[in-house]
Amino acid sequence: MTNIIITGCSTGIGFETANYLNDKFIKVYPTARDPKDVEMLKELGFEHAMLLDVTKPEMITAVIAKVLELDGTIDAWFNNAGYGQPGALEDITTTVLREQFETNVFGLHECTKQIIPVMREQGYGKIIQHSSVLGIISLFGRSAYNASKYAVEGLTDTLRLELKDTNIYPVLLNTGPIASHFRQTAVEKLKENIDIEHSVFKEKYLSSIKERTQQKVPFKEDASSVAAVVHKIMLADKPKPRYYITKATYLLGYLKRVLSTTLLDKILIKIT
Repeated sequence: MTNIIITGCSTGIGFETANYLNDKFIKVYPTARDPKDVEMLKELGFEHAMLLDVTKPEMITAVIAKVLELDGTIDAWFNNAGYGQPGALEDITTTVLREQFETNVFGLHECTKQIIPVMREQGYGKIIQHSSVLGIISLFGRSAYNASKYAVEGLTDTLRLELKDTNIYPVLLNTGPIASHFRQTAVEKLKENIDIEHSVFKEKYLSSIKERTQQKVPFKEDASSVAAVVHKIMLADKPKPRYYITKATYLLGYLKRVLSTTLLDKILIKIT
């Protein structure tokens, strides 16, 4: 049976993908960084759900070792774990920016770095990297998150060249707005790490919090949209290097290709 390890399965895309693939008879090893979420996954029938904080290299090593002990191979790894830290560049401290990169970039890199030797040894594999539409275009007040996803794009584009003569396929997912706890977590991070009251962007932040809380997002799709694409990748002999998910990604990706930077900025500044 084909298997996959998925990071960040406590809620949202990771959780939905684990359930979707399980229903399609793919053996799923879901992981989460909170022990309570691991127990929740086990109660739902994921016998081999495991604890994994992607910022802890030794935990990544332990997960890989356990799956190899059980199955002997790892067919796919989905680097899904991540979060969004809102805030204008001048309001983001270097410490907060570093924390964003620890999970979204350095954690993803460590997982990727550790799984490549396994896939080289077995002669095949798929590494699915959860990027974003914000790895293609930038939006106001998303400096840390934008930077982290641009980094994921650069790492994966380079990795694809480095693995060109192998049967290991790095795949980028450029997701747009998906129904999940992502926006709620972003609001919490905004309040926690940004001095809203003393920022020149105070009114924009307050407006953003209101809109995010009300979940009024154009082109939003269910997490199953991502899960279905991951399933398609699992079934493909040679998956595409990149998959756009949601109409918003297709639209903004197209505008990035055809418009000048000045014209594109006039559109992007209106998106909150």
